[in-house]
Amino acid sequence: MSRIFLALLLLMFVTKYSVNGQLEEWCIADEQTPDNELQVALDWACGQGGADCSKIQKGQSCHYPNTVRDHASYAFNSYFQRYKRKGGSCFFNNAAMVTQVDPSHNSCHYEYMP
Repeated sequence: MSRIFLALLLLMFVTKYSVNGQLEEWCIADEQTPDNELQVALDWACGQGGADCSKIQKGQSCHYPNTVRDHASYAFNSYFQRYKRKGGSCFFNNAAMVTQVDPSHNSCHYEYMP
């Protein structure tokens, strides 16, 4: 019984919640998706999808690492955060997944909108 309690207690400290009590979630590229599929989804997200992809442009804070996977993760999350309350999802033709771990790194900060 105490093991279960400790596991639940640990989960409470590891899982991040926003101010309003909702789980904090980000949308990132699925590690198993090939780069060519990620590129198609990335192009859609930055184009007609309406994601803000300005920070993954050369010379900007999220350009490095300069990989399709990293750029797709940033673009997917931008789209997801902007449109999740309006019916947008983190699907991208099965190229993305939701995580509760903030993917921000170094000077690249992934937006989160409750």
